[in-house]
Amino acid sequence: MKTAIWLYLFLFVAFFDLHAQYPILTPFAISIGAAPSFIGLMMGIYSITHLPGNVIAGIGVDRYGSRLFIVFSLLAAGIILLFQAYVTNPWQLLVLRSLSGFVLAFLSPACLALLARLTDSITEQGKLMAGNGLVHTLASVVSPAAGAYLVARIGFSTAFTLLGWVLIVTAVCAIFFIRDTNASSAEPEQPLHSEQQDQLAAPPAEATPIPWLIYSLPIGIACAQGILSFELPLLAKTKEAMMTTGLLFSVVSIGALVTLSMMFLNRLPAYHRTLYGTFGLALLYFAIATDFPLPLTALLFGIGMAKGVVLPALSTLLIELSGGTRYGRTFSILSIAFSIGAFLGPTLAGQLRDHVSPYYIAFIALMLAVTLIPFHRTRTYSSSTHFS
Repeated sequence: MKTAIWLYLFLFVAFFDLHAQYPILTPFAISIGAAPSFIGLMMGIYSITHLPGNVIAGIGVDRYGSRLFIVFSLLAAGIILLFQAYVTNPWQLLVLRSLSGFVLAFLSPACLALLARLTDSITEQGKLMAGNGLVHTLASVVSPAAGAYLVARIGFSTAFTLLGWVLIVTAVCAIFFIRDTNASSAEPEQPLHSEQQDQLAAPPAEATPIPWLIYSLPIGIACAQGILSFELPLLAKTKEAMMTTGLLFSVVSIGALVTLSMMFLNRLPAYHRTLYGTFGLALLYFAIATDFPLPLTALLFGIGMAKGVVLPALSTLLIELSGGTRYGRTFSILSIAFSIGAFLGPTLAGQLRDHVSPYYIAFIALMLAVTLIPFHRTRTYSSSTHFS
């Protein structure tokens, strides 16, 4: 599992760098003259440009492996950040964020596919997916506040330059320390019992067709997350206020960290964790929209807890349904669904926030996703077991 350790380390650095930009991009865009509706469009286009990258990654990762795409994604994103440090008008920022959306689209499918290939056991794969979520969350706990602190101390331009060089150095290190792995071809370290040998000799189980309606879940989740990422930074009117906004993002991550640390949750069926976690997430967004008498920090903490349940469960569910093949394409489609939702969320929020609370839109998107899940397939999802 040496590859997993190195991958987690690089993912931590990459996610830290990327999440550090969350609380500062919107104030930066406003500082160079962008209106809220333009910012919503910019965030939406960033997600839409994920789509061609997701499609290329889906085919390329299965054919050429993950390392090439991980290195390219990190390196290109770092170079774009260096250019972003010298942006002077909103249209320049729009172009660079569009390019950034394209190159970062390779990162998630490549990383998830590599993790899934490290073992053939569905139980171990579930643990690796939970580990990915844990690393992601650990990085995002402190990075928003760190990004806001950087800007407050050294300004937007220097902060973007520093973050860009961090990604470039991480990409160079990934060249030497990440190796593509194919679990099915790996030699077992210990002698196998006769039953295990028979299982390894058996042909792969036929993949259960993945219903397209399953992908309504990541669309709804990403739509809601996009709305949250759009709305929270608008609370910051000054550089000092960005610290508060950064801390609010960190509260969400701390909530996710709590449930990701509850390893016993991995014993529950992935389908049920995905379904009920998404339903709880919808209720929390409804509570924010209706000004429920709870502190915003408590509701954001709850949103993080729900995400900590849903995201690793959704990845595990797709692994179960994939039949142990074509991980690249499976996670590519997942990333496409996330990209579509991430486009819809901030775009709708930017256009409709003067007429309706964007958090109502998040609630509706999540409830539609829960409603569209094919309930009659519950038994199939819950009973998915091992494959060779």
